[in-house]
Amino acid sequence: MTVSTPTKNGPDIQTSVDGGFGKRSIGQRLIGANTFWIALVLLALIIVFTAIAPAEFATLFTFQTLLIETSVLLVLSVGMTFVIITSGIDLSVGSVLIFAGMVAGKTMEALSPDGDATKAGWGVITAGLVAAVVAGTIWGLINGFLIAVANIPPLIVTLGTMGAALGAAYLLNNGSDVRSVPTELNKTLGYGTSFGGVPNLVLVAVVITLIGAWLLHTTKFGRYTYAVGSNAEGARRAGIGVTAHLLKVYTLTGFLAGVAGFLSLAYYASTTISAHTTDNLNAIAATVMGGTSLFGGVGSVLGTVIGVFIPAVLKKGFNITQVQDFWQMIAVGAVLIAAVWFDQRRRRRRNSR
Repeated sequence: MTVSTPTKNGPDIQTSVDGGFGKRSIGQRLIGANTFWIALVLLALIIVFTAIAPAEFATLFTFQTLLIETSVLLVLSVGMTFVIITSGIDLSVGSVLIFAGMVAGKTMEALSPDGDATKAGWGVITAGLVAAVVAGTIWGLINGFLIAVANIPPLIVTLGTMGAALGAAYLLNNGSDVRSVPTELNKTLGYGTSFGGVPNLVLVAVVITLIGAWLLHTTKFGRYTYAVGSNAEGARRAGIGVTAHLLKVYTLTGFLAGVAGFLSLAYYASTTISAHTTDNLNAIAATVMGGTSLFGGVGSVLGTVIGVFIPAVLKKGFNITQVQDFWQMIAVGAVLIAAVWFDQRRRRRRNSR
């Protein structure tokens, strides 16, 4: 896929939005793609842990648990994929998730008798969902406005809103978690299953991921995202509204953080503030490990899905084989550094042609 952008001298140049592989064969593209190699890493991890502990690791329960545990992070990471492809960053998604969950919880409490939402029905639950999504979207709009309109660097903006959103969440409930969550929500979305045992939480995450993949890879919005990340000035000269597009991308990320906050609330039956303080870094790491370039213009939702599962498989495998969790942190760090090194190496090789 290419986007034509005019140069200063007049003629158009073709900017590749799939990694700049030109007219190489499908096999050459596959071998040269970050996603291919990171998929091999994930496959190798699964094979190793299956060989070491087949009775514990290679079970339906283990993979079902893996899917559930990665669902919330996957929703966050889909939004992060769009942001990083535009050559941006969003450090606030974890705090926005917490804030959205807190707003949803407080809304459901306010609509319930005596402030106890545990017996609330679907009318109150729906109001909580709307509140969470609106809360996340507002933070996304704030980020987008400050970055795209006020031209403040994304790192500074989202570092500021990360603290602001977390502080606002603490203020809403005096620094405590909301624990009065509808039992129906926890039972249905949090732990319920459909289609013969597929967790509902996973189904929601899969639907959102598929929509994100469709949006990124088949629509004008996706093409503009790649173009802005590849060459923002070239995209602007080609007639793309870069400011408006960046505003939309950060708003989308905030919206997905709001959805993730509601999913987390449904699963844990609490806002669990302490459990999400590093979600922003985990989402960035998963996205980059999946082949999305920190330099912008390159990435895929499929790669992000793979990137999300690598730390999850490592953690589950280490727990089953009784290896200290600290080794997981070292292993994930090594994979992350290797992914960025591979991306830089590929870029240097492409630019030398």
